Amino acid sequence: MGQAISGVNNFSDLIDLAGERLGGKALLASDEYFAGKENLLKPGRAIWIADKFTEFGKWMDGWESRRKRVPGHDWCIIALGRSGIIRGVNVDTGHFKGNQPETCTVEAVCMDGQPSVDRLVGPDVPWVTVVDRATLNPDSEHLLAANAAAAGKRFTHVRLNIFPDGGVARLRVHGEVLPDWNSLRGKQIDLAAAENAGLVIACNDMHFGSRHNLIMPGRSLNMGDGWETRRKRGLKGGEFDWCIVQLGHRGVVRKVEVDTNHFKGNFPESCEIEVCDAPGAADLEQASWRAFLPRTKLRASEQHFYEKELQNVGQPCTHARLKIFPDGGVSRLRLWGEIV
Repeated sequence: MGQAISGVNNFSDLIDLAGERLGGKALLASDEYFAGKENLLKPGRAIWIADKFTEFGKWMDGWESRRKRVPGHDWCIIALGRSGIIRGVNVDTGHFKGNQPETCTVEAVCMDGQPSVDRLVGPDVPWVTVVDRATLNPDSEHLLAANAAAAGKRFTHVRLNIFPDGGVARLRVHGEVLPDWNSLRGKQIDLAAAENAGLVIACNDMHFGSRHNLIMPGRSLNMGDGWETRRKRGLKGGEFDWCIVQLGHRGVVRKVEVDTNHFKGNFPESCEIEVCDAPGAADLEQASWRAFLPRTKLRASEQHFYEKELQNVGQPCTHARLKIFPDGGVSRLRLWGEIV
């Protein structure tokens, strides 16, 4: 396993294990008459289009079941994009006002090997309640911490139960990715990648784009799918914006990619990277940061690869700090190397 998570404010700062971009899939719902289950995992908050209707009723950007006229409750089974430890969930009832469920619970199970839907709904599946029953308010995000039953356990699937029926816009399942590290030993991997348990734990500014986008799979979809800071005014010499990435596992970085894809008039003038070896550190300000990529010119909407330019290669590290001068947007940061 990698080093302990540090520097996060609460579980919502952790990776969304169920996220569509990480490969999460809504597999089956008891009812999706008004709005499809796939909407639950879309990136971003739900949108509202006042005059949009379908043959079934009002169009909603979420999952919505019909009004239940028989005993029971509705549910949706989701395959996590990456297996891991669940720390909490965000059940978002955005734009559901009067048609949100009264309450919800979340169950989870660990079943490797892509089990079939028939298998997942079978009577012998050992579902564990990881989020206790909670009241849901209209048009609100609900940050619900995982209970003791989830502590330290690896899960691959979750089941959102809503009582008795209604609509949920988004479900986020925040936690820590748990890769099979033994299978990755000796291979060059992206140590910063979300799918390899990387986490962007802090930044000084993310006015236009979230820091978490930096380590998402694939190239960015658009300018909003990157990390972008506000414009600096009244600049003094040497000012910069920054973010800190906690590597998924302590390792040796040998190749760096800085991608400014889609940032054409707002890419940084240059960037610089420092690294430190501080497993389990509670205060990275006290860590011994060392130069890794010296300040280097960046270009618009381009992948930049660095190997020969890197300094102190071969020394293990646990964290990397990306500095951009003076501000702007970077879509992806890749730190290729081997775990140690």
